[in-house]
Amino acid sequence: MLIPTIVMGILALIFLIAGYASGEGKHLTGLKSAAKMTVEIIPLLIFAFIIAGMVQVLIPKELIARWIGAESGLKGILIGTVAGGLTPGGPYVSLPIVAGLLKAGAGVGTLVAFLTSWSLWAIGRLPMEFGILGWKFTLIRLACTFFFPPIAGLIAHFFFSNYRSL
Repeated sequence: MLIPTIVMGILALIFLIAGYASGEGKHLTGLKSAAKMTVEIIPLLIFAFIIAGMVQVLIPKELIARWIGAESGLKGILIGTVAGGLTPGGPYVSLPIVAGLLKAGAGVGTLVAFLTSWSLWAIGRLPMEFGILGWKFTLIRLACTFFFPPIAGLIAHFFFSNYRSL
């Protein structure tokens, strides 16, 4: 985590300097916006990290191995696919959950399927998509992406099943 933190710090500093250099107080406006987002997102992050941590200690490793571990095969990939599609929220919710499951022993194929379906299906987003884009377009998009999460999970399972926790 050190390298990504350093890269993000450097990028933040570059943008802050660019905002200051514009001479219009954009750096202050940007910092105020960042503070507002931080206040809004911190509770969500805390709860997501609590869930991720509790998954690691509350769910027995044998249960994880049987249902979503590397040994679970297609069953685990399908469970990950459905769970990912049903998971609400943005990356602040899903990524800590995936990290917790990975550390607890979930299979890489299952988690790739989870993240792929979370990204492509996002059931919580469907009402807005129906409302803005219409039901026909939404159904076409879902039909076109339906098989990608399990396929991505199977690819990860077969080619990267030796991958272990973070």
